[in-house]
Order: sequence, then structure tokens, then C-alpha cells
Amino acid sequence: MLVDKNIKEFILETASDNPAPGGGSVAALCGALGAALGTMVCNLTIGREKYQSVESEFTEIKPQLEQNVSKLITLIDDDTNAFNDVMSAFKLPKDTEDQKAKRSEAIQKGYKKAISVPLETAQTVLQTLSLMELIVSKGNPNAVTDGAVGALASETAIKGALLNVKINLTSIKDQEYVLATKKTVSDIEATMKTYLQKVFSIVDKTFS
Repeated sequence: MLVDKNIKEFILETASDNPAPGGGSVAALCGALGAALGTMVCNLTIGREKYQSVESEFTEIKPQLEQNVSKLITLIDDDTNAFNDVMSAFKLPKDTEDQKAKRSEAIQKGYKKAISVPLETAQTVLQTLSLMELIVSKGNPNAVTDGAVGALASETAIKGALLNVKINLTSIKDQEYVLATKKTVSDIEATMKTYLQKVFSIVDKTFS
């Protein structure tokens, strides 16, 4: 499993001539790191006398961030496995009409799985990003830039995951599915921009 490798091993495998892990797995990793930074700010805020007034808020969001870290770690391997499933479908026999039909069905099923995984990554990271305004506005001010980097990592994760959704959609024949998924992607992108604007309007004031 990719997640069992150390950082150096993961980076070197990503840099190899193997097409997986690719952008989808890296996007999930970025998302996990973003949620981890948010969790860190929680830990640097909870239990500190200076921040008692916001402790309940951070105690509430910390488990959500921890859950997102865990989920996104799983999605690192899920994304690579989904890509491998598509490749396996392409290798199915196509000598007879029946084989061609089964192969085509398997390919379409594989592509939908290869869409659902990064879409789940984007949706999970969006939930993380929704908490970053609180993190940078009320968390330990010494860690405000850590929260900001967490937001940037989340932005990369969402954009990267959605790029994978978009490219795989070009291979889907079910146009109703394509239109519905494009609407979901558009909604995620719009919400992401709103969250980022709120976070960085706060962060920028820190340096003004």
C-alpha cells in the first residue's frame, strides 16, 4: 500500500515511469496534510488558558478534522486502485461481440469509479476547508500561517482531484451522469472560492 511507504519512497514512486500513483493520489495526500495542519492548530489552541473562550469550538471541530485526515489517507490508495481497475478493464478480451460488450461495460464502470474517488476527495477536503476560517480567526495566532498553509494544501487537493474528475468524464458515455457530475464539480469550485476568500481576508490582515 502507498500509505505504508515512507515519504521518500512515496515521492520516488510518484516520480517513476509508473502512471500510478498520480495526481489523484497526490491530491488526496495534499488534502490529508491540510486537515492535519488544521488539527495541529486545534491542538495548539485547546487546553491553553489564553484561548479558553474558544476551546469548545475547537474541541468540536478537532474530531472532524481527524476523521478527514484518516479518510483522505485511505483515498490515496483508493485513487490508485481505481486507476488500476480501468487499466485492467482495457486488457479484457475483445474477440467476440459479447466480449466487446462486457469489456466496454467494465471500462465505463471503471471510469465511474475513477471519478467517484477523486470526487469524494474533493468533497472531503471541502469540508476541511469550511473549518479553516475558524482556525485562522480564533486559533492560536502563533499558528495562523500553519492554518493558511492548510488552506492552500486544501485548495491544491480540491483543484487536483477535480481535474481528475473532469478528464475521466470525457470517457463517460452516460450523458445524464456527465451533466450531473459537472454540476457537482461546479458547485464545489464555487464553494471552495468562497471559503478561500474568507480565510485569506483574515490571514492578510495579520500582516497589514
